[in-house]
Amino acid sequence: MKYTILLILMVSQMLAAVIKAPVLSVDNEKEQVTISVDHIDVGVSGFVVHHITPEHSSILKSATVIAYDKAKKIATIQMDAFNALRNNSLPYGKWQVQAGDTVELAFGYSRALLIAPNEEIYHQISKSVRIQWIHPDLFATVLSFAGHPTPLLSDFNSFANAASVGLLFIYLDKKVYTVDIKSFVILNITDAPFEAKKKQRPFYTRVTKIDANWWGAGSDEMQAYAPHYYELLVQNNKKSKQLHEIVKSHKELHDLLDEFEIGK
Repeated sequence: MKYTILLILMVSQMLAAVIKAPVLSVDNEKEQVTISVDHIDVGVSGFVVHHITPEHSSILKSATVIAYDKAKKIATIQMDAFNALRNNSLPYGKWQVQAGDTVELAFGYSRALLIAPNEEIYHQISKSVRIQWIHPDLFATVLSFAGHPTPLLSDFNSFANAASVGLLFIYLDKKVYTVDIKSFVILNITDAPFEAKKKQRPFYTRVTKIDANWWGAGSDEMQAYAPHYYELLVQNNKKSKQLHEIVKSHKELHDLLDEFEIGK
């Protein structure tokens, strides 16, 4: 019960509201901006908005928090191309990000996808957290169209855009990893000692078969539930000391240790 309470409290804090703050400075060479905010976690994603008039605005860039100075309450934001609403048939502006534009973070954090190894654990976690869950059947259907029985990082990103999902929960070895689904940065790790006696691959879904491409990344069937998700997490959290210790504690994952950049 105490683990359920911890998970509810953690998610409740994340769902407080979309965080909006004006751009303080712009570094065009590094594609970075800074904002002032009372608190923000590294890895939280969003976008930069330019206000054309008080009634009209345009999203210019995707944004991800890459550093936060707690003393100064300044967050550094890395920008990338924004393509979630891309439509080549519509005109677009050529505005550049500038001081005074608005960074909006944690957009979509009220909607989440849960990756779990079986139905029992899926329901135990989903029923304990008050959030709008997007059923994994939808993700499995998207994977089938893509021909990816093994989900790739790009599949999660595409699904986030299509379904307006902000958070991803992954159950692995009695822990729940809360991840920003676009940056794939771990926001929280919570103990959840549920027993996973049976594991469905690539995750719990009522979709009986996910079609596969003849070749290419993601086209192979997953051989085991956990290793693939650990690999995705490590690839995008190479400086996480907590994840490093967890991986270190599993002998079968020791080949992933070389990917970490602890102390670098």
